[in-house]
Amino acid sequence: MEDRKPWHGVLVATPTPLRADLTVDYDSYAEHVKWLADNGCHGVCPNGSLGEYQVLTDEERARMVQVAVEAAPEGFTVMPGVGAYGAREARAWAEQAAEAGAQVVMALPPNSYRGDDRAVIEHYREVAKAGLPVSAYNNPLDTKIDLRPELLAELYNEGLIVGVKEFTGEARRAYQITELAPGLDVLIGSDDSVLEVGLAGAKGWVSGYPSAFPRACVELYEATLRHDLSVALPLYRDLHALLRWDFHTEFVQAIKLSMDVVGRYGGPCRPPRQPLLPRDEAEIRELTERAAAKYA
Repeated sequence: MEDRKPWHGVLVATPTPLRADLTVDYDSYAEHVKWLADNGCHGVCPNGSLGEYQVLTDEERARMVQVAVEAAPEGFTVMPGVGAYGAREARAWAEQAAEAGAQVVMALPPNSYRGDDRAVIEHYREVAKAGLPVSAYNNPLDTKIDLRPELLAELYNEGLIVGVKEFTGEARRAYQITELAPGLDVLIGSDDSVLEVGLAGAKGWVSGYPSAFPRACVELYEATLRHDLSVALPLYRDLHALLRWDFHTEFVQAIKLSMDVVGRYGGPCRPPRQPLLPRDEAEIRELTERAAAKYA
């Protein structure tokens, strides 16, 4: 693979494959990591929101990272999520990732406490002690903490983060982040904003839907970064109705269903997530089949 920073490129936020009895299928996950690499993706992010990390045991969560690292070919990034209730817990997951051989981690702010800026900065100071580069993950919908551009600049200027997965879907933020912290890499966080944030200068895309359509998503990302709208815009229009599901509450179920439809293994989710409502399942199936006819 080309010379790049580990947090650059299309990094797939991977789902955790669960069997019918809801145990983790690690062999399926290892195969999926290799398949994503073979299909042009640049890395994987186990234990993110899409990976249902909140309902994994500590043993399962640690093993997901180990399996990803062992399955990854040379030059393929493993950027585990280290989201946790507190800073000490997040640091421990970052240390586990480092010991397993991951190159970078993705860190939410505290996700059970609506902390002020002091709490957020201290949280990232603790995670940074693990010694790996840290990409922040701004997901105020889930954490109730907004990593505003000014706050991201503080974190970057202190040397605590190298990038930020921006999940607000607001392309305007990419410009402000670059103005305040020119060296901080913006990573596209929501699948339905790849064109807008990509054109604004993103360096990576932490994406869920490559698990179903890896080559099309990589082509969309790379054409966007080349500013080749003759390629990117038709792709984006074809995929956007499906990519929008990444911003829904049921995004995990949606992406797993799309994987099943295209012949990958998505499988079920653990509670509290419930099966999709029939109307939503029908819509996702139709959108996936339409996209698969052109891009699978």
